[in-house]
Amino acid sequence: MTEPLDLARLQRRLAEFAAARNWQPYHTPKNLVAALSVEASELVEIFQWLTPEESGRVMADPDTAHRVTDEVADVLAYLLQFCDVLGVDPLAALAAKIDRNERRFPVQGAQGASERPQRPEG
Repeated sequence: MTEPLDLARLQRRLAEFAAARNWQPYHTPKNLVAALSVEASELVEIFQWLTPEESGRVMADPDTAHRVTDEVADVLAYLLQFCDVLGVDPLAALAAKIDRNERRFPVQGAQGASERPQRPEG
């Protein structure tokens, strides 16, 4: 039986993978964030010309589903490596961002509570 997955274990595997191939000199923050951007763009490319309805059904096609999951894996891999190099805890960063957004966008101001809907922000 395999061990459960967690971000720290995956980050270690990625670091070990890169170290075994002597890739650390190339894994600078600049290079990793550029690679992250490229991989995110490859994920966008899959959805680029789909209608909203088609995009909601994208995982029903096995070939497209495989492409989506591969690109998601690439995006996550580069994000985790980027965080590792800079010493960012991605889960703590996300939790802090959610906390800030909950204060910035209270439920009282949510869409339906005012005339002008708020645009979600990342």
